[in-house]
Amino acid sequence: ANGLNDPKMSKKRMLCIAGTFAAFQAFMPMTGWLCVHTIVEYFSAFEKFIPWIALILLAYIGGGMLLNGIRHKDKDEVSHTQLTAWALFIQGVATSIDALSVGFTIAESDWLMALVCSLIIATVTLVICLSGLVIGQQFGTKLSNQAEMLGGILLIDIRHATFLSHYFQHL
Repeated sequence: ANGLNDPKMSKKRMLCIAGTFAAFQAFMPMTGWLCVHTIVEYFSAFEKFIPWIALILLAYIGGGMLLNGIRHKDKDEVSHTQLTAWALFIQGVATSIDALSVGFTIAESDWLMALVCSLIIATVTLVICLSGLVIGQQFGTKLSNQAEMLGGILLIDIRHATFLSHYFQHL
């Protein structure tokens, strides 16, 4: 979605965005692991709200992108909303908050193995995000103003799919 929104994004910016997602994907499982080993009683009550929080955050970001794309749909100039540090932070949290649950599944591992698992997750995330940014950039160039709308729809759809999967898994 971010690649769609900024077809002229520099390689440095791509690495920054993908690195942010990778860092959050590494941080969240370690946080979940730490919670299990310290404050599990308090945190387990919060676990059921994780998909709802992520749903709301991504719906907000995706909805904003979609609305901005609709507002500029008929204009000749291509409008691309600048991805701010705050928006990137929110995206990082929203897309990785369900990774807290991974920390629960690796809770029986020692801290070194939990760290290795988190670093593997971060590496895979980095590669996938960089690939997604490059692909999004190519489509963003071709789609012009519709790219922002598509990016917003993608963020909303990703969260809905993850939310529904989490919801039906716990029925």
